[in-house]
Amino acid sequence: MPAVTLKNIVKTYDDGKVKAVNNVSFDVEHGELFGLIGPDGAGKTSIFRILTTVLLAEKGSAAVEGHDVVKDYRWIRNKVGYMPGKFSLYQDLTVAENLHFFATIFNTTIEENYDLIKDIYDQIKPFSNRPAGKLSGGMKQKLALCCALIHKPVVLFLDEPTTGVDVVSRKEFWDMLKRLKKQHISILVSTPYMDEASLCDRIALIQNGNIMSVDTPQNIIDSFPAHLYAARAKDIYQLLKNFRADQAIESCYAFGEYLHLTLKDDDNGDAILKELAAKYNPEDFEAKSITPTIEDSFIRLMESGELKVESGK
Repeated sequence: MPAVTLKNIVKTYDDGKVKAVNNVSFDVEHGELFGLIGPDGAGKTSIFRILTTVLLAEKGSAAVEGHDVVKDYRWIRNKVGYMPGKFSLYQDLTVAENLHFFATIFNTTIEENYDLIKDIYDQIKPFSNRPAGKLSGGMKQKLALCCALIHKPVVLFLDEPTTGVDVVSRKEFWDMLKRLKKQHISILVSTPYMDEASLCDRIALIQNGNIMSVDTPQNIIDSFPAHLYAARAKDIYQLLKNFRADQAIESCYAFGEYLHLTLKDDDNGDAILKELAAKYNPEDFEAKSITPTIEDSFIRLMESGELKVESGK
């Protein structure tokens, strides 16, 4: 029995005009760090709210540790930890007061589950008497995680926990998740950051409420179906316009300081790139073969409209 199960979940808003979650199905295994990866508005938060029993789906079923999210909502609320995307603790209470408040709600104490939160709690302990609203983004994040863990949940739901925090705090947070995973807690985390996908055991790529792929990050990268090239020139915008209009180019999009592109004739890439260079003669032109990333795979699946679900097992 998986730790989390969703089967054909549908959630709409605005009297059915907006389908936020469209027939979504996937499982999260016990002890797994599972990532729900997609941009803002993809449906991630709606899925989290359904799984934590604060939102009802119109269709489908979902369960946490075998308990139905509708029938067994009381059990689920006592056994899961939930960290919403927006900081939602009491900002006028101090760090210590917030922790004691949440511990009391779950009929426990900080001391009882200290081993679980020790690594995180030790970092915020010096700020115990500071109001939560006066903490930095990274410290708010750590406090929220402590409150979500204070009752030793069996499943931890983290909705975009690293959005709006600095790079160092993001790295520290993922290091903490790796340590929590070793304590046999099943973790479902959502993020819009594609680079965080590689830190998960498995991921689901989601866009416009649709799951495009469920697999390990490496398997998704390995399944990229074409040779990928990176190109740049002094006038990269003109190069983008030329390539997008050229019949030899299958796809082309901006990616940092480069363009990432695939060719219709996948077997003669180097020769075609030389022909393109001669045809448009861009200044300071450079092109090379590269390994796709999760973001490249996401863009390809999104543009093709392809839905591909694998177990990754």
